[in-house]
Amino acid sequence: MKRIIIAVLVIAVVGGAIAWVLTNNKKKNAEKTAVVAEGGGAVSVRVATIKKEPIDLDFSTNGIFTPNQELNFLSENAGRVSKIYVDEGDRVSKGQVLARIDAEILNTDKETAEATLQNAIRDEERYSSSFKTGGVTQQQLDQAKLAVQNARLRLQSSQRRVSDANIKSPINGIVNKRYIEVGAFVTAQGTQLFELVDVSKLKLRVNVNEGQVANLKTGDEVQIKSNVFPADNYSGRITFIAAKADNSLNFPVDIEVANNKKNDIKAGMYGTAIFKFPKQAPALTIPRGSFVGSVSSNQIFVLEGGKTARIRKVIAGRILGENVEIVDGLKEGETVITSGQINLVDGSAVAPIK
Repeated sequence: MKRIIIAVLVIAVVGGAIAWVLTNNKKKNAEKTAVVAEGGGAVSVRVATIKKEPIDLDFSTNGIFTPNQELNFLSENAGRVSKIYVDEGDRVSKGQVLARIDAEILNTDKETAEATLQNAIRDEERYSSSFKTGGVTQQQLDQAKLAVQNARLRLQSSQRRVSDANIKSPINGIVNKRYIEVGAFVTAQGTQLFELVDVSKLKLRVNVNEGQVANLKTGDEVQIKSNVFPADNYSGRITFIAAKADNSLNFPVDIEVANNKKNDIKAGMYGTAIFKFPKQAPALTIPRGSFVGSVSSNQIFVLEGGKTARIRKVIAGRILGENVEIVDGLKEGETVITSGQINLVDGSAVAPIK
């Protein structure tokens, strides 16, 4: 019985609290309604008067320098490293010998291939002489000629392996890492030997938005600044523009940059690409937030008579940062509603905020 009485008291208390909250909310709503009534029911909005302004397409964006060429150099022959001629940090040129693999076994294979070829040539000569007198058939002669061709190919392969015992740099660059020591055994499956990096030319990859990428094309010259060397000026050339945006809806752009003679810029440093464009003719622009929903809707509200919102269909042009060019549908001097559109319909009464 006591439990029932306590439960009834709790319900009564909770019910009273809910009633108090509802009454209080009703009073607040009544106060808001009174304020709106005093203002004649007009919706407060922000507005802007439209006029032609010069368009500045220049922009800058940051990126990271990467090597124009970067190569992890792998072994092609099996053997023991007998000599290493370079160390980390050394500058190398294309064709320079970096290391040498013990070529004793390779030289033996080459000598065997040479002997096999000489023997095949002598056999072909004997078969040719015998064929003239009818001592051998045409098939036997053809087989002798084929043996010579095969022996010659085996010799070429052996000579190539002996040549590859001298590990040569395939590019101009710097030895960034050395993975081998004298006496180490490397395999023909591709033991990593050196990491070579060419920083005489670099790539600066940046991301631009849809409004910016529309003004770029491959081959355009770009001014480049290094964050570490701000006093130095570098020039670059656009070599790649992505045909598809990434997950952030930006477009990757690659810029090839020539380093200075000292190769001061290192791969991994930050850089800034400065895009400059010819001066543009003045055009009508409105704030991007003026559109109902998004720019693609091509709908805005204009202020008529200083107190009425009228919806207007326009044609949007280029997106210029926080502004959008208007190609058609607006005239200079008209007033556009820039905020508060969510509360508006065509013909709504508005009160511009001064």
